Amino acid sequence: MSASRLDLEMMARALRLAARGAYTTKPNPMVGCVVVRDGAIVGEGWHQRAGEAHAEVLALQAAGEHARGATAYVTLEPCAHTGRTGPCADALVQAGVARVVAAMRDPYPQVDGVGFDRLRAAGIAVEAGVMEAQARELNRAFFSRIERGRPWVRVKLGISLDGRTALESGESQWITSEPARADVHRWRARCGALLTGAGTVLADDPHLTVRLPDDTPFVAPLRVVLDPGLATVARGRVREGDVPTVYYHAPDAKPPRGFDAQRVAVSVRAGMLDLDAVLTDLAKREINEVQVEAGATLAGAFLKASLVDELLVYEAPTVLGDRARPMFDALDVETMAQRYAFRRLDVRQVGPDTRMILQPEPRA
Repeated sequence: MSASRLDLEMMARALRLAARGAYTTKPNPMVGCVVVRDGAIVGEGWHQRAGEAHAEVLALQAAGEHARGATAYVTLEPCAHTGRTGPCADALVQAGVARVVAAMRDPYPQVDGVGFDRLRAAGIAVEAGVMEAQARELNRAFFSRIERGRPWVRVKLGISLDGRTALESGESQWITSEPARADVHRWRARCGALLTGAGTVLADDPHLTVRLPDDTPFVAPLRVVLDPGLATVARGRVREGDVPTVYYHAPDAKPPRGFDAQRVAVSVRAGMLDLDAVLTDLAKREINEVQVEAGATLAGAFLKASLVDELLVYEAPTVLGDRARPMFDALDVETMAQRYAFRRLDVRQVGPDTRMILQPEPRA
């Protein structure tokens, strides 16, 4: 059955509501719900923070008695298990809705079709697949963790016109403008973890924190440092504040006396930490999305290992010259057939700089 114009309009509204949770719902997916009766919206809601009421419950509370006999539009299959909140499928049944239109099935093992089955068993008409592509794109990071067992990986780069990320000395502050750096913090706020390498910590001693306007709520991402020998532990800014930091290191690394940060030993492959193992561990920590902010060596290692899902590139109208450092190291591209191709998804102006969002094309 094809979706009606009303179905499409209401699902589009539910998706816009869901997107409001981009900074706060992690590790949960972003979900929006709109309750409609006789063609009019009688209630709507969106999941605002993990552990708090889900979108369906908020929308039903807003609708009150008007929910009976109504249609509920929800961007993801209603949950059917009890976690920190009760099952949304049960709430919809108790409210007496007549029809549920969902964008897509939830692949989370405790839900995955059970929510739909519970609704149908109660006599509620269920339709799924309305604007599914848009719903999947919205929660691609959540689905990455659930379906692939690893977070969605975005590599952020600030570059010059000639594709350089730092001077030969390592100096890189600042290639891009203040508006571009402010925009980066909005992307940081979306992710579950900010990841960097030992080289960046030694060169820049970064905070790896999110700075947004005071009235903007967000859940601070975990800070992650890949440091095979624990050579950076004396650099304290990455451990300042209340946000936890996790160090991934080689099995034979010896932490100094008094080292109190979390640390995880992972195997070493060809002189590099096993990036697959790092991402698997982060997924177990319920990290949906990782933003990599590192130098050319680590950025190149992620790309070479086919672990980059997206590039976030800020290009400044400046030139650093041929001795400056590249975007990626050690890619071993010797022929055009070996090149790395990307598809531009979005290009826009941010201050004097150009921001590009790119996804890698499959390699032959």
